[in-house]
Amino acid sequence: MAKLNWICLLCILTLLLSGCWSKRELNELAIVVALGIDKIDEEYEITVQIVDPSEVSVRQASTQRSPVVSYHSRGETIFEAIRKMTTIAARKPYFAHLQVVVLGEDLAKEGISDALDLIVRDHEFRKDFDVIMSHDATAKEVLNVLTPIEKVPANKMLNSLDVSEKAWGSTIAVNIDELVNTLSNKHKGALISAIEVHGDKKLGVDQTNVQRVKTPVLLRYTGLAVFKGDKYIGLLTESESKSISFLNDKIQSTIEIIACPNKGTLSTEITQSTTKVKGSFKNGKPKIDVHINVEQNVGEVECVIDLTKNKSIDYVNKKTAQGIDERIEKTVEKIQQQYEVDVFGFGDALHRADPKQWKKIRDDWTSIFPDLAVAVHVKVTTQGSGTMQNSLLNKPKEE
Repeated sequence: MAKLNWICLLCILTLLLSGCWSKRELNELAIVVALGIDKIDEEYEITVQIVDPSEVSVRQASTQRSPVVSYHSRGETIFEAIRKMTTIAARKPYFAHLQVVVLGEDLAKEGISDALDLIVRDHEFRKDFDVIMSHDATAKEVLNVLTPIEKVPANKMLNSLDVSEKAWGSTIAVNIDELVNTLSNKHKGALISAIEVHGDKKLGVDQTNVQRVKTPVLLRYTGLAVFKGDKYIGLLTESESKSISFLNDKIQSTIEIIACPNKGTLSTEITQSTTKVKGSFKNGKPKIDVHINVEQNVGEVECVIDLTKNKSIDYVNKKTAQGIDERIEKTVEKIQQQYEVDVFGFGDALHRADPKQWKKIRDDWTSIFPDLAVAVHVKVTTQGSGTMQNSLLNKPKEE
């Protein structure tokens, strides 16, 4: 009887199972890989980049159509604009595979919090996509550019962001969760990578843009955008952006160029960088000490220098450290005096060091930060000089 009761119970429970009532077939969906948000007058203009599966499939011959399609729509809210897009799109936009969101520069100047509300709130949006900002272009213009090598422009933007962060250090990949957490911290400013269109924006939409040896229109990351609250207030140069990456312990690899003792230059490859930020209070006044340990290899020598001597290696270490130190100090000074917003997380370091002292100054942090004492200490170690120790310039010429 017990076994029969269990069987009856299982049969009853199967009636409560939902099955596939909410299923959606692939041929019913328009898969969105990139979303652009612009502010035009008092309305939001939404751009979605949708993949054409038949053009990106490796099993099906290309028909020479564009691998992606862009749709545009306007509305008083982002939600309205997305729904109105169904009047022009053949399928309902599906955002679960979204890879990147591009925020227009004009929108960023007004404030991005309202624009991000739907993205954070709606269950269909996953939280693993990156957020970037368009510079000297609208998000619509950025998403309209067709890119070589990577058929899907969203993949190009994502890959370039990742590769540049790992190999150059002037960009930082920021996903939506990280951005929202930073915006909710009133003591810290947000940073996101900025992208711009190089070339005639009107030519970027043409298929010929990816059919030439020299691509006339390119998408290029140009530095980090600084936010105060949720408003964009300025763009850092490539050099300043690298300094930010050093300070935030984001450098994985990059290149440094130093002047040789006599003339010429020497390039090194940073292979490892570790940054520790320590906060302290002395007589109630906050102070920040930044310790950066760098390991590098000699990459290119365009001068006469004997790398077999310890004296030469010490010179290379000293000059590399000096260059990194000077750039970082200039960047910190610019952020403090011009932007007056803590994008480094120095407030968090002071909080960790002494919560009681931090509590006393946190309400005045905005006015304290511009005059905060920051000491930068850089130590560089050269590990290797490549497959040969000296430059070809050192070899005596045959008579």
